[in-house]
Amino acid sequence: MNKEIIHTLQAPQAIGTYSQAIKVDNTVYLSGQIPLVPETMEIIEGDIRAQIHQVFCNLRAVAQAARGELSDIVKLNVYLTDLSHFPIVNEVMGEYFSVPYPARAAIGVAALPKGSEVEMDAIMHMLPQEYPAC
Repeated sequence: MNKEIIHTLQAPQAIGTYSQAIKVDNTVYLSGQIPLVPETMEIIEGDIRAQIHQVFCNLRAVAQAARGELSDIVKLNVYLTDLSHFPIVNEVMGEYFSVPYPARAAIGVAALPKGSEVEMDAIMHMLPQEYPAC
C-alpha cells in the first residue's frame, strides 16, 4: 500500500494526532474540517452560512494539496449541531458542487470541536495522473 500524507498551510493545521488527509493510491481520505480560519486557527465570525463556506474552503485547500478538486469528492459526511441548518448546507453546497453530486450523509451531533456548528469530512477519488509522452 502506497500511503502519502497530505499537508497544506492553506487549511487549518491538525489539532490532534491526525493528518489533514491521507492518499492511498487514487483515493484520498480527508479529515474532518471545521470552520477554522487557517491563519488564526479561530472559528470564522458570522452565522452558520459563513461557517459552511469556510468548511468548503478548507476542504478545497486540502483537496488541492492532494492534486485534486472538490469535484473529485465521491463521499461527503456533514455533521451539524442543529439539523435545522441542513437546508443551508444544501444551498451552499450547490455553490461548490455540480451534477453528479457526491454521495452524502448528514448527521446530527451534540457538540463539535471548538464550539463549531458544522464539520465535514470526505473521500476523494481521482483518476491516475496521465502524463504526455515526451
